[in-house]
Amino acid sequence: MKRFVRIDKKDATLAMAHIYVGFIALALGGLAGLLQVLVRSGKFILPAGVGYYQVLTVHGVLLGLVLTTFFIIGFQHAAISRTSGTYSGKSRLFGWLGFWVMLIGTIMAAVMILLNEATVLYTFYAPLQAHWIFYLGLTFVVVGSWFGGAGMIIKYVSWRKENPGQPSPLLTFMAIINTVLWIVATIGVAGTVLFQLLPWSLGLVDRVDVLVSRTLFWYFGHPLVYFWLLPAYMAWYVIIPKIIGGKIFSDSLARLSFILFLLFSIPVGFHHQLVEPGIDAYWKFLQIVLTFMVVIPSLMTAFSLFATFEMYGRSKGATGLFGWFRKLPWGDARFTVPFIGMVAFIPAGAGGLINASNQMNQVVHNTIWVTGHFHLTLATSVVLTFFGISYWLVPHLTGRVLTKAMNKLAIVQAIVWSVGMGIMSGAMHVVGLLGAPRRSSFSTYGDAPQALEWIPYQVAQAFGGTILFIGIILVLYIFINLAFFAPKGEEDFPVGEKAEAAEKTPMALENWRIWLTILAALILVAYTVPFIDMIQNAPPASKGYRLW
Repeated sequence: MKRFVRIDKKDATLAMAHIYVGFIALALGGLAGLLQVLVRSGKFILPAGVGYYQVLTVHGVLLGLVLTTFFIIGFQHAAISRTSGTYSGKSRLFGWLGFWVMLIGTIMAAVMILLNEATVLYTFYAPLQAHWIFYLGLTFVVVGSWFGGAGMIIKYVSWRKENPGQPSPLLTFMAIINTVLWIVATIGVAGTVLFQLLPWSLGLVDRVDVLVSRTLFWYFGHPLVYFWLLPAYMAWYVIIPKIIGGKIFSDSLARLSFILFLLFSIPVGFHHQLVEPGIDAYWKFLQIVLTFMVVIPSLMTAFSLFATFEMYGRSKGATGLFGWFRKLPWGDARFTVPFIGMVAFIPAGAGGLINASNQMNQVVHNTIWVTGHFHLTLATSVVLTFFGISYWLVPHLTGRVLTKAMNKLAIVQAIVWSVGMGIMSGAMHVVGLLGAPRRSSFSTYGDAPQALEWIPYQVAQAFGGTILFIGIILVLYIFINLAFFAPKGEEDFPVGEKAEAAEKTPMALENWRIWLTILAALILVAYTVPFIDMIQNAPPASKGYRLW
């Protein structure tokens, strides 16, 4: 029988510190989300002194940035420690330094939002102008994440030196790919915040170039989606096969798919700016083509996952086209909850293709359809997978076990979440096609007939959002139980092994010179000429606006 492998306690403490912050953000951001959908129903008015757009900013920043970033970094610290060995003192020092810098930055930004000094929505778009402390806080969050990433890379480099000529553990490799993606992507948002928004908000410059700022933001904003998604893919590729008792279909395919995500997720930001003037149509077209390239690793992932499921089912005697489906461990929340996230990614991915298509994007761009798509991708596929990870990771890190009662409650929570999200996101998609705008509070627009058609769907969003909030309460209850009250014991950190018949992993997949050179070339091709054009033919820059 294989020996139980526990992560070093110091590394576990580092990972849990990040995860605690992530779940606190879930609680507060979830409450803000509930208030949002209630206000949009037209049946609820916020207390005096609290604005709708302030609540929107709280919801977007806490769930879209704080929850995800802290959870992902915590999970990746744990994954690397588990598969590549205990962190050195240097790696752990960088990890803790990153945590505290991120936490200080988060608190700075949060205080400014709560003081109504930074109601600039989720994307903090110029020319809406926040207090300079908000922008400085965001800078701290980004720089802190770089320190955490440095700690991971130090451990990875150390492992490679100690094991020359061998491919690194798959889970470690995936975590490093995601870390590199994050570091390269955040150069854009760090650039606009440090050199544009901070001096502007401090009054050192009077105006800001809005097009350059938005372009730098979306250089970061789209790969951010894959920074969220790739940890879910880590669980789907490596963790789920072990949980079901199967094998990883192909180590090489998994590595190649992650490399393709790294290459094609960054030079595609223009597909968020298809209605933005000042960018030549040719460059928008080029980045749309690169966007559709991301479909390839997504389909590779789907093929690999279902091949793993079918191989496992056949080994258990399954026959027929879908006989393997009945052999899967549906009573195990560690499998079932992420599996629901996988299924949700099918309509979510289809919606993404619509958003990235130039003609169809014109129809949905400024509608709540986009918000519905966002909630299917991040808030369903990604977040449900994060919950599934938590159900074994938290007890593993705290020295406890996932009990049968918590396992059943976790499955109930996933069903509640799916029902709530199905109602809310479905209503957003439909009413978006009817023209309902996003980023807007409740209004009948002077009792316009078209706007009155939207109200029943907005009531449905409030109903679905209320069910979702019940799901948040349930997952917080499970988290607190697993972190503090579950029985002491040994909960496994499941790491899958590749199938015996799988091909040997070529070391070229870990040749960073090749992949980083291609990545740099793609970014330069996609952005150099249009960026020069933006600067040479810049329209008059904008003063800051405070509309709240």
